[in-house]
Amino acid sequence: MMRPRPARWFELLVAREDTTLALAALAATGAVELEARSGATPPASFADLRPLLQQFGELALRYRAFWPRDGLRPSAFPEPPQRSLQRGLQCIRAWAQVAEPLIRRRQQAEAERDQLVHWRLAVAQLGQGSVDLAQAASAGPPLQVRLFVWPRGAAPEGVEAGERAGAPLLRTFHTEGQHYALAVGDAEQMQALAQQVLALKGQVYELPPWLGPDRAGNEAAIEARRLAAQAQEDAARTELAALADRHRLHTALADAERLQWVLDNVRALESSPLFTWITGWTSAPDPAPLEQAVEESGVRALLHFPPPPPGARAPLLLANPPWARPFEVFSRALGMPSGTEADPSVLLALAVPLMFGYMFGDVGQGLVIAAAGFALRRRWPLARLFIAGGLSAAFFGVLFGSVFSLHLLHPVWVAPLDDPLAVLVAPLVGGALLLAGGLLLAAAQAHWRGEFGTWLGTDAGLLVCYLGTIVGLVWTPAWLAAGAGALWFCLGHGVHRRSVAAVATALAEGVERLLQILINTLSFARVGAFALAHAGLSSAIVALMDAAGHPVAAATVLVIGNLVVIALEGLVVSIQTTRLVLFEFFARFLEAQGRVFSPLPPPPSSFQESPS
Repeated sequence: MMRPRPARWFELLVAREDTTLALAALAATGAVELEARSGATPPASFADLRPLLQQFGELALRYRAFWPRDGLRPSAFPEPPQRSLQRGLQCIRAWAQVAEPLIRRRQQAEAERDQLVHWRLAVAQLGQGSVDLAQAASAGPPLQVRLFVWPRGAAPEGVEAGERAGAPLLRTFHTEGQHYALAVGDAEQMQALAQQVLALKGQVYELPPWLGPDRAGNEAAIEARRLAAQAQEDAARTELAALADRHRLHTALADAERLQWVLDNVRALESSPLFTWITGWTSAPDPAPLEQAVEESGVRALLHFPPPPPGARAPLLLANPPWARPFEVFSRALGMPSGTEADPSVLLALAVPLMFGYMFGDVGQGLVIAAAGFALRRRWPLARLFIAGGLSAAFFGVLFGSVFSLHLLHPVWVAPLDDPLAVLVAPLVGGALLLAGGLLLAAAQAHWRGEFGTWLGTDAGLLVCYLGTIVGLVWTPAWLAAGAGALWFCLGHGVHRRSVAAVATALAEGVERLLQILINTLSFARVGAFALAHAGLSSAIVALMDAAGHPVAAATVLVIGNLVVIALEGLVVSIQTTRLVLFEFFARFLEAQGRVFSPLPPPPSSFQESPS
């Protein structure tokens, strides 16, 4: 459980024309990483597909917004990919030729509908004043009238000019996050202002001739035109959908995008004129999921699970019980433990909540954090860590007698500010045990590498020396064990290397490593320090409540104070816990030199449905 397991090698012999279907079926399981055997090259057919897929990409630039997005159904029958793609391109081009007038009609309706939105806002604002939009719309050639719209927060120079000589006359307003200006001026002024507005990603509209002199009439005309434009747009959408069905566009698009997916994700395959060998790794511990996926896809294939090729380096998978999986994030932050390294997630499932809860010891705040973690666990996987951390904080809140910063409970252990020394010392003891556990994990790793005898003769002495030094601070005879461990470490290295000089080298190394781990142990004092800081903040909240002088004010101080503590300390305590794990604990044993399992991305979700 504490050692990563290697992924399993698989080989699939598949009829060449079924290769794409087989790849999609394997990828849909999310449990396959492709790796071609040595000497494999990209299939020759890939070179034939690239020009055709480039043509598909060019068509997509123009028409993708008008293609159907749901119900894409790739071909279910085996066929050479090049022939399938050529047929699909013919369908798309035939559809495009007939669809082009409908697309233009739909675009015109969309543009008119968007323009009517702006005119509705303009009429509502300008109709309240003395501006006669009908007269403005019929202005003669010497004067031009335009409506300018641009994003809020920016302003063209012509607008900032105001009443400056040579500037157009303006009537401005802003609403719904945009600026509007009805401008009157000559052609040169309008052109200059239009260039500035367009540079701000704004829009310029000529006044439509149907505008009348009164607001009510204009609003009625706008609504009538909006409904007509919407009807025209809906009719175009319906005709385009029917046209897509008539030209089998759903299948053509699905085939093209599936082949594009293959080229993006498959680097090499062994193939012959009749067969293709799909090889790689699977994270499934038993063959059933892959066998089921291949069978349900209907491809003509043989699946088996031989030993991996000589020299192949298997990707690794963490194998933890469900309650420990959220804590895999810590080891994954460094990488993947190798096959001879320990995965400490199970140990961290105990240590991390204890450290978090100790620094955050409060029953009420801990339960709030746990509840928030539970509510967010599906949207944000890291929130699962806060469930355990919050419950631990509630447990330590009972020990410290704190509920929402108030001393509503009698401390089961100690009130932090009453005995700060005890609060500081306890994390040091816990940190020493955790670091000693790291050294024991290093011993387990040596055993997995077949080097336990070497570890027992050398680094085991460092473990004895470290524990003897820690215990010697409170029990003097333990210093004898520390000295014996140091001698053990130095002589062991001399025997292992068969050199007297190695003893002196080991002495220097031992002193350096012992000092490092002792300093790492002292780092755990920050756990107690933050527990005291939390208690100090709680006392400050209580003092402010007492000074408030009114029950409502006191309750407000209590609520705001607890929210500030949860937000501020939640961030700080999370950072400190992560730091202690990554830099103090992991430094004892973890190098994370393993290969991460990278599953083949699944085909587009719309391809998951079974062909009818």
